[in-house]
Amino acid sequence: MAGINVREVVLDILLELSGQNEYSNVLIASALDKYDYLEGREKAFIKRVCEGTIERRIQIDYVLDQYSKTPVTKMKPLIRELLRMSVYQLLFMEHVPSAAVCNEAVKLAKKRRFQQLQGYVNGVLRNIARGKDNLSFPDREKDLTACLSVRYSMPVWLVEHFTNAYGQESCEKILHAFLEREAVSVRLHERLAGKEREALLAAWEGEGAEVEGHPYLSYAVKLWKVAGIRSLAGYNEGSFAVQDVSSMLVVEAAGICPGDTVLDVCAAPGGKALHAAEKLQGTGQVIACDVSSYKTAKIEENRARLGLKNVTVRVQDARVREESLVGQADILLADVPCSGLGVIGHKQDIKYRVTAQSLTEIVNLQREIITNVIDYIKPGGILMYSTCTMNPGENEEMAGWICETFGLEKVSMAEELPEPLKEEAEQGMVQLLPGIHETDGFFFAKFRKKESPA
Repeated sequence: MAGINVREVVLDILLELSGQNEYSNVLIASALDKYDYLEGREKAFIKRVCEGTIERRIQIDYVLDQYSKTPVTKMKPLIRELLRMSVYQLLFMEHVPSAAVCNEAVKLAKKRRFQQLQGYVNGVLRNIARGKDNLSFPDREKDLTACLSVRYSMPVWLVEHFTNAYGQESCEKILHAFLEREAVSVRLHERLAGKEREALLAAWEGEGAEVEGHPYLSYAVKLWKVAGIRSLAGYNEGSFAVQDVSSMLVVEAAGICPGDTVLDVCAAPGGKALHAAEKLQGTGQVIACDVSSYKTAKIEENRARLGLKNVTVRVQDARVREESLVGQADILLADVPCSGLGVIGHKQDIKYRVTAQSLTEIVNLQREIITNVIDYIKPGGILMYSTCTMNPGENEEMAGWICETFGLEKVSMAEELPEPLKEEAEQGMVQLLPGIHETDGFFFAKFRKKESPA
């Protein structure tokens, strides 16, 4: 089908995002499915500009406010999104000619019936194009928080949150890491022999992927330049699963033994549950639960592909007590709903949606879940609590609350985890930070339920 303007597709996605609560990755994926007939480079352009415009929105708006007499907040929605996506191309896509960016924006303004603003759009963009090598940002010495907020496109309150929690130096490393090129992290099936692994990695490189082993785990691999995971060699055969290393470390730290019963109460899309099943080597059982059939269907799809027979998938709300599960788990995995601050690098709109109030509110849900599932653990059994966030209230403070409320004791994970994490793991808790650790932002803690008195 001819006549599709890829910039107009981007504009429509950004406008749709500004008017509803759907996450950007969902809308972008939907649009790419709709326009699947486009060439690969055109689909890549749509994805890059959409994601980049969202990711860099704060910096883009700061630049626009310097060059436009009308503040960003007062612009008409279509013009605002048109200018944002155009400024992203001017500042961050060197291979796209500035003249083309300006001309296409003017054409789109006219096509969408904003002829009276063509001159305004053209003037703002051409001035930015001329001045882009001499842009000024907030002075680092006068206001570090404002400087970091604009340079890394992070809301001021989140810059303050990360600084207060982890210090100024770590905060900037985290912010920088969020903007770096994201690798896809995969877990190779541990059944693969050495030669099989080598052949699989060589096949991926032959398909154009950049492949790098992860320093923390021998079966973890980082991939770049992957067109589609499902098209990779070994996918249909179940030779690997997409899973961040932080999630793999939870299962590694759990100390799973043959014959164990592992219960994952918030399992979708199934990474940790299926990893646990592999650790059991065909023995024991994994019970993987989540709140809806939509979520459990994703677990079942991955279970079938990986060929794991010791996994039971069931719809079960972690907030609702299920008597049949009481006292069944040797190891209980509780990767609870959280604020998601650790995965902003993958899901950029999180930083615009989360609020200081929501950080407090989510703790109540986490406590409700833990209170409900704690009885599922056998006496002497293990609780692995985890979140994909960086917030002491959801992490270290929650670990303290678990110990105080239920009498569980933290357990060292030093023996199970790699050298860079051993010192922190001794305390039974690990907080992973992007830019400091080679993972997403993630927290996990290990607890033992005390044996019943004789």
